[in-house]
Amino acid sequence: METVNMQSAQEVLDLLIKFGAEYGLKIIGAILILIVGRVAAGLGRKLVKKGLERTKVDAAVTSFVGSLIYIAILTFAVLAALAKFGIQTASFVAVLGAASFAVGFALQGSLGNFASGVLILLFRPFRIGDFVEAAGVMGTVKDIHLFTTLLATVDNVQIIVPNGKLYGDIIKNYSANNTRRVDMVIGISYGSSIRKAAEILQNLIQEDKRILSDPSPTIAVAELADSSVNFVVRPWVNKEHYWDVKFDFLRNVKERFDESGIEIPFPQRAVHMVTPQGPV
Repeated sequence: METVNMQSAQEVLDLLIKFGAEYGLKIIGAILILIVGRVAAGLGRKLVKKGLERTKVDAAVTSFVGSLIYIAILTFAVLAALAKFGIQTASFVAVLGAASFAVGFALQGSLGNFASGVLILLFRPFRIGDFVEAAGVMGTVKDIHLFTTLLATVDNVQIIVPNGKLYGDIIKNYSANNTRRVDMVIGISYGSSIRKAAEILQNLIQEDKRILSDPSPTIAVAELADSSVNFVVRPWVNKEHYWDVKFDFLRNVKERFDESGIEIPFPQRAVHMVTPQGPV
């Protein structure tokens, strides 16, 4: 009985020795590949994050790209470790590619919004706090997520816009430049003095300290319309003064024109009634 046990133990030992001789170095190599791969993945993620942080990329994008690099390097290390045992990794790559294609096709709308969100955060066509017009809506940017952007309209209604629709449209950023031009059209009657009206408009511009001298404002007769002589008035202001200057200027024009006897015409229609005896 003891002889049988000794023989069985010897067979097991021989089997282990044979297994170790055949696979020992492969196992050690695979373990080393995994260790090196994990270290390289961590180092790659760290370097990518530092590089993106220097360019002031959004934290969400930095974290996502770092994780993507980490997973990619680690996946490559696992495939290399499996290859040490003679396992054909081409089939794994094919299956992974097919699965990625299927998931991507099913989530193409969401992935499109995600890609647009990354582009928005990278290229910064607008920032939080900017007043923009795009995708058929207008409002102040309150927050930028990877899939959507939150806007608040002037009457404080929240609008959630998919990033794909937002980035794929023409974007007007009213806050991008420090100065803006206020475009106004002001009409006077044909019986009023053009010279006097122009003088009043010039004085109103000079009196408003919010209006910039450079670029110089424009006052010009732009049109001889059906019932009015139309001036264009185009002063430049800092962007934060745009609406206040426009509202105040129009009110002051009306008051000053009234004081000076300059008429601001309004549409009128003459009606001629015809009777059997003739026109009235």
